[in-house]
Amino acid sequence: MTIEKMSGVIAPLLTPFNDDLSFAADLYLPHAQWLLQNGIHYISPFGTTGEALSLSVEERISILDSLIDGGIDPGVMMPGTGLCNLPETIRLCKHAAEHGCAAVMTLPPFFFKNATDQGIYVYFERLIEAVDHPGFKICLYHIPPMAVVGFSPDLAARLAQDFPHVVVAYKDSSGDFENTKAVIAAAPSIAVFPGSETFLRKGLENGGVGCISATCNINPSGIRKVFDVATGAFEGDLDRVNNEMVSLRKLVEGYAPVPAMKGLLAQQRGEPRWRNVRPPLLPSTEDETQELIGSLDNRLGSLRT
Repeated sequence: MTIEKMSGVIAPLLTPFNDDLSFAADLYLPHAQWLLQNGIHYISPFGTTGEALSLSVEERISILDSLIDGGIDPGVMMPGTGLCNLPETIRLCKHAAEHGCAAVMTLPPFFFKNATDQGIYVYFERLIEAVDHPGFKICLYHIPPMAVVGFSPDLAARLAQDFPHVVVAYKDSSGDFENTKAVIAAAPSIAVFPGSETFLRKGLENGGVGCISATCNINPSGIRKVFDVATGAFEGDLDRVNNEMVSLRKLVEGYAPVPAMKGLLAQQRGEPRWRNVRPPLLPSTEDETQELIGSLDNRLGSLRT
């Protein structure tokens, strides 16, 4: 039986904090709703952009519950669940699966820098056996610039072959499109998402299915427009819309992206709490935000919810 692949534009949600750095639920739900209203196909709480590794397991569980209780369909959510220990990773994965989430995005056990493909395979084999839920699906999260440890094309292919109903996607945040192409070739049954819209068009032209990108938080409609034109859903000048999207991305990349995007939301939404980040990150200053806004030169649409 052929398994239909996930596809589309996925936003890894920024996580807002109060001034005491507790979770700001009143900012989070409206932001998630705004992203979906502006064309995002799926939202992904607790990725790198969401400062996931600065959140406790209990926080992740209660925050996911708050989205569901707020009316967000779990079928459009792919929460991050990857930690270095199996018991807590199992707990997060079970919680997501039991609540009907479309998939989970899971890091390898990243602290163990000398882990072999076989060691990572056994970790995921045990994870899948322990969760043991018919709706459980995994997107392998490959981000070697941060985690060092990653999923080689051969390992992705082996996991997809041995667990075809569970290992269904791969997020490639390596920044190396040759790796993206290698994974698509090695594991053609899974949905491969570049981790930046910079590679959205090229990915779609080479067998990819969309992108999972931090800057979806501030440019959801622009990124969705490129996806729609590139896939033929709408007519348009693909070169123009793609160049606009990539140029905005590159301007944001010139700053610390998470604090920079939070600064933009704080300024445009008139809510200074959006500027808060948990250490070791530091918030952007108002001067930095104004400098970025000037660089964007009216290329940014309204961010108001």
